[in-house]
Amino acid sequence: EVNFAVSGGDSVQAGGSLRLSCAASGFTFNDQGMQWYRQAPGNGCELVSTININGQTWYQDFAKGRFTISQDIAKNTVYLQMNSLKPEDTALYYCAAGFLPSSYACTTHWGQGTQVTVSS
Repeated sequence: EVNFAVSGGDSVQAGGSLRLSCAASGFTFNDQGMQWYRQAPGNGCELVSTININGQTWYQDFAKGRFTISQDIAKNTVYLQMNSLKPEDTALYYCAAGFLPSSYACTTHWGQGTQVTVSS
């Protein structure tokens, strides 16, 4: 059974940093990679960053230069280092796998998200 144990969210001031972790179980990392999504109150679910099994990464424009996605394949864990946080980064953050239906992103179907709150 697929499950994502997401942790690392917190309340920080603008300019601060957080490191999110997502320990995946029920499958092993594969070519379709891992993803981080987020959803702010009143907003839709948005893709933040992706990483594939070869370590190739992709970032949404708002994340470029501030966020870094990484993975530990041996631990089946993906990370999101977030620096220079802004109030607009406030959201619930979820991880997902590329082989799973994207319609379930930002839902608790495979596990809880983690809350990031950035105050000005």
